[in-house]
Amino acid sequence: MSSSAPLTPRSSPLTPRLLDPGFELTLRPMRYPRFYEMYRNAIRNTWTVDEIDFQIDSSDLHHKMSPADRHLIHRLVAFFATGDSIVSNNLVLNLYQHLNAPEARMYLSRQLYEEALHVQFYLTLLDNYLPDPGERAKAFAAVENIPSIRKKAEFCFKWIDSLQDLRRIETRDQRMQFLLNQICFAACIEGLFFFAAFAYVYYFRSRGLLPGLASGTNWVFRDESCHMEFAFECVRTVRAEEPDLFDERMKAQVYRMLEEAIDCELQFAEDVLSGGVAGISTRDMRQYLQHCADQHFAKLGMEKRYNVRNPLPFMELQDVQELTNFFERRVSAYQVGVQGEVSFDVAF
Repeated sequence: MSSSAPLTPRSSPLTPRLLDPGFELTLRPMRYPRFYEMYRNAIRNTWTVDEIDFQIDSSDLHHKMSPADRHLIHRLVAFFATGDSIVSNNLVLNLYQHLNAPEARMYLSRQLYEEALHVQFYLTLLDNYLPDPGERAKAFAAVENIPSIRKKAEFCFKWIDSLQDLRRIETRDQRMQFLLNQICFAACIEGLFFFAAFAYVYYFRSRGLLPGLASGTNWVFRDESCHMEFAFECVRTVRAEEPDLFDERMKAQVYRMLEEAIDCELQFAEDVLSGGVAGISTRDMRQYLQHCADQHFAKLGMEKRYNVRNPLPFMELQDVQELTNFFERRVSAYQVGVQGEVSFDVAF
């Protein structure tokens, strides 16, 4: 077979689909080379927490920020302390076992490493921003004692639990259930909850504050953007293989899901901005979340619902800096190259 063959999944009656039951083990012939490319790109985006310097952040927290600013930051790191662990649990318990393609599972393995790295980053944040052990303990228990964070966690757990006991996908309803979980974690958890959190970080960066937090968040932002793209690519692949799954009932559920996620995030916004943070408001955050939701609807081939512009100019700049020509640039001084090439259409 020519090496110039298009990099698209091969289909035949004998070729398993992405959500078919089973656990295919061999990478040859490779059915989904796009997933393997994503895995290789993720390796190129390697970074470590040790590179981040929080010394200026500590000074900013104590001398340049208002009580309202500090309340926002304390709530933010409390959310970060548990958010990526929730995502990791979903990867292990619900997604890995059902994606029947070894190249897709390679990417999920890399994503799991990145989620652990994010947890380490947020742990380091807590150690630096909340030196008092009692305050740190409260932050780690945020799911139990901070209502605005508990509401977001309950939303996440609802979708984790929807697949928790599913050991084998066999029916159309189970396939739809899996798709909804994947869409929730791409469009809602990572695409709304985390992107809203990043907006707060970059708001402080626009004021010249907390450069350590902003530096680490740059790398997390890139990781999460790739996680979202992988999840949306899985959804696109399943839709191409089984177009009847994404019917009007499914679309209605997705619209309701994102509306609920926006409501959860707005309760968090009301909490973190309750002290009156100059330059950003709950109205801004509502419109930003709606703008993000519309981008996710477009990725899913659905009609936009809100048709609003991004009200946060510093996030427009962030989109340009971090997402344009993503891997053609060296955004950080620390970037590991990958050697060697793989031919996608070679059989054993």
